[in-house]
Amino acid sequence: MAVYGYVRVSTDRQAEEGESLDHQQRQISGYCLQHDMTLDRVFVERGVSGSKPISERPEGAKLLAAVKPGDVVVTPKLDRMFRSALDAMGVLVMLKGKGVSLHMLDLGGDVTSNGISKLVFTILSAVAEAERDRIRERVVDMKRDQKSRGRFLGGSVPFGYRLDNVDGEAVLVPHEAEQEAIHQAVAMREARASLRRIAEALQAKGHAISHVAVARVLKDHKAASAS
Repeated sequence: MAVYGYVRVSTDRQAEEGESLDHQQRQISGYCLQHDMTLDRVFVERGVSGSKPISERPEGAKLLAAVKPGDVVVTPKLDRMFRSALDAMGVLVMLKGKGVSLHMLDLGGDVTSNGISKLVFTILSAVAEAERDRIRERVVDMKRDQKSRGRFLGGSVPFGYRLDNVDGEAVLVPHEAEQEAIHQAVAMREARASLRRIAEALQAKGHAISHVAVARVLKDHKAASAS
């Protein structure tokens, strides 16, 4: 069994003056001494932001690669090791699956196998789920905002538009000929023309569009008109 410590500070200045790396290491050493564990190595993360997942940090990646079944990892605080509950949950599940114990001093010690582990996992799971929801909401809001401003979000350029470069960003702008085709399609549909008939009429004018694409264009036009 090997016992590893993990400490981190966000900036080089913190490494020298602020949340001392020496203080964190003393906490780990004292904990190991109290629990009759021999500390084999401490992975020291200097000037690395906690916004990075531990697997993407230089020393964090080395730690995760080094641990083997039966090993122990000790860190002074949850926020020294993880950027979020979502990150913590993923690593905790991975460590537990490998048979590695994780001791976080601010959470009372071993969070993978002792009596508080179930409570810790329950709380982290709930917080992680809330984080996932917030991430999804932010993505949806961002896409909605970009779409309202005509920003191109990737994928296929929708019929009726073309890409233009505005201030170094790809922006959707109306394609005059295709916009006229959309108006024609709407008028034909209102006159009860079939999707295939509409597609044939637009194809005759040089537009490469199928009846399936016509249906999508009509649906998008209706949604845009309703908003």
